[in-house]
Amino acid sequence: MTNKSYLAFLDSSAHKMARTKVPGLSALPALIPHRVRRKWRATRSRIRSRQSPTSSIASLNYSFSPADTLRSLRTHPWSIYDGQYLILAIILIFSLSVSESPGPFAKTFLATLVMGGLVLPITRQFLLPFLPALTWLLLFSSCKYISPDYRPAIWVRVLPALENILYGANLSNILSAHKHAVLDVLAWIPYGVVHYVSPVIVSACMFIWGPPGTLPIWARAFGYMNVTAVVIQTIFPCSPPWYENTYGLAPANYSIPGDAAGLKAIDKLFGVDLYTTTFLHSPLVFGAFPSLHSGWATLETLFMGHVFPKLFPVYLCYTMWLWWSTMYFSHHYAIDLVAGSLLAGIAYFWARAKFLPRVQPDKEFRWDYDYVELGDPQDTSYSMLDIYEEFTPHSDSDDWASGSSSSYSTGGRSPAGARSPVDDAQSLWDGETIGSDIEPLR
Repeated sequence: MTNKSYLAFLDSSAHKMARTKVPGLSALPALIPHRVRRKWRATRSRIRSRQSPTSSIASLNYSFSPADTLRSLRTHPWSIYDGQYLILAIILIFSLSVSESPGPFAKTFLATLVMGGLVLPITRQFLLPFLPALTWLLLFSSCKYISPDYRPAIWVRVLPALENILYGANLSNILSAHKHAVLDVLAWIPYGVVHYVSPVIVSACMFIWGPPGTLPIWARAFGYMNVTAVVIQTIFPCSPPWYENTYGLAPANYSIPGDAAGLKAIDKLFGVDLYTTTFLHSPLVFGAFPSLHSGWATLETLFMGHVFPKLFPVYLCYTMWLWWSTMYFSHHYAIDLVAGSLLAGIAYFWARAKFLPRVQPDKEFRWDYDYVELGDPQDTSYSMLDIYEEFTPHSDSDDWASGSSSSYSTGGRSPAGARSPVDDAQSLWDGETIGSDIEPLR
């Protein structure tokens, strides 16, 4: 046998082996109706066209060219979901306007820095999904500059009254009645330590172990939850338990400074002045309702439970632990904690129903994914029709929560009934947004 004949034989054998491993439509039994086979052929074709290489899904965008962002803006199909950026812009402008510090030159510099970061693809992929969180930080810090003349009256009696109506007692006062150094430390661990580092830890977990696109969804859910909570706290200011313990139910005013309450014991125990001074100068002294401590813990529990479902009881125990510590330190009523968890639940379940990538049990790291499915499937028989191709030059999506300039592409509807991000008629949160034609962070 000549070399040419041998190579032809090998090629033919390989082709037959490939067909044996992946049977084609011709291998289907003749008993299967032609209509079913035709539908299966069309389904396989759509799936094959939407799948992307794993390296493309997990890749980052290293482009420094603003032309890539401008090109995506020209091809961007605008939708009602792009209004989120208008809302964020209004909040940012308001926050910068009322803030007395830093000065105008520093504000201009910071605004220019943010705009420049949104123009460059390499920084935009990180900055855009975290823009709601940055908006929250600026809004929260500027609350102390809002004149009391324009602020509503402080509700002092409403939370204690609701506490007694719903639970028959003031749970915060009951849990904080008995103090001990060991209990102080046990309450301090989740409330004063884990709480402040947990968003970074969860973000890292979402990026490494979550399906591509999970981190941006988490970032936006976290940011919008915080922005919503601060707006509620500003227009519906309520006094926390420590105010009742110190001043009773006397009317409050905005000249009253913040109080670290039970956390003062931690400063005394370690011989530092950390929490006492920090809470004394809190920008939002009467922001008891809803509790963002509870909101953070609940949202983290839900997202971590989504990626690591077997460990969900552990995260739930952490949330309960933080609930106890919050009331033990007299910083929130139980009703505040319930409201914070409800707000986090709304943010999570809305995102999961429409935009959150589904976890595939056989995948461990984000780099293992060949395709991504978004939202909750309503019909498992059509679950594969919700495959989104990422980072293709012709797709233009940076998804609501994936605001990391990631690109998804799909035609048709998701199993949840939502149109794909490239549908001009409806662009979801994780659909078309500003400058989304760039290959981004996932």
